Amino acid sequence: MSKIRFVTDSTSDIPLEIREKYNIEMVPLKVHFGQKVFLDAITIQSKEFYEKLAVSNVLPTTSQPSPVDFLNVYKKIYEEDPNCTIISIHLSSAMSGTYQSAVLAKSLLDEGVDLHIVDARSASYGIGVLMVEAVKAYENGKNKDEILEIVAKLREDIRIYFLVDTLEYLQKGGRIGKAASVVGSLLNIKPILSIDDEGEITSVDKVRGKKKAINRIVDVLKEDFSMTDVDMIIVHSNDISNAKDFSQLLKEQFQVHNVKLTSLSPVIGTHVGPGTLGIIMRPRSNE
Repeated sequence: MSKIRFVTDSTSDIPLEIREKYNIEMVPLKVHFGQKVFLDAITIQSKEFYEKLAVSNVLPTTSQPSPVDFLNVYKKIYEEDPNCTIISIHLSSAMSGTYQSAVLAKSLLDEGVDLHIVDARSASYGIGVLMVEAVKAYENGKNKDEILEIVAKLREDIRIYFLVDTLEYLQKGGRIGKAASVVGSLLNIKPILSIDDEGEITSVDKVRGKKKAINRIVDVLKEDFSMTDVDMIIVHSNDISNAKDFSQLLKEQFQVHNVKLTSLSPVIGTHVGPGTLGIIMRPRSNE
């Protein structure tokens, strides 16, 4: 069986210790605070980012990796393992040009390289779970085609819901209008967001108050999963206490086999703001 190497980007929110454990290469997006540019999850970590965000008068912006950023990583891997296969899984092409940068980088490599670039049609650990399961499948002896098939099926099985604490960041990022943001803030509206099959952010519901919104997410998940035996990842932006409470609530409603809590990356945090909670749920894995 040929050797397979794995690449993702920083919006996958895979913690460093897991990337190191599975030898996953990571291409960072960039966060811009005024004139200062940081590499997501490399020169700025989540904790520092949210501390800066709390005191900054300037809303940060983000930018995707260039094709050269991907090219350098792909070349490095092929120099180490000239005959290897690369599986590269990235942020939804509907949200960012990151995937397209990877595709352009492939076109700059020699013909015949065995490089497979996958649009996760997802974000945060929705990407991360695809990548980690791909690596586990490889370690369990699966070949390239089997791994890509596993990733495609898992991509269909995952459900993702996000609850933002404030509409301010969605409005400033151009995701909603200013009037909707003002009205939503005055009425304490908490939008429940999801990611559809095409990788687009969609609105599931709008609920007054955070507690009611969290309960609504639980109800929606019950509709999605006829079985109660699941794995889940709770993601949050500088809100570990509520993330733990959310996790406990879900454990009371589902038979949770595996659970992880992880921070949203600075890039994603730029667009959703502090206090965001998210759930990535899937049918229980065989492990």
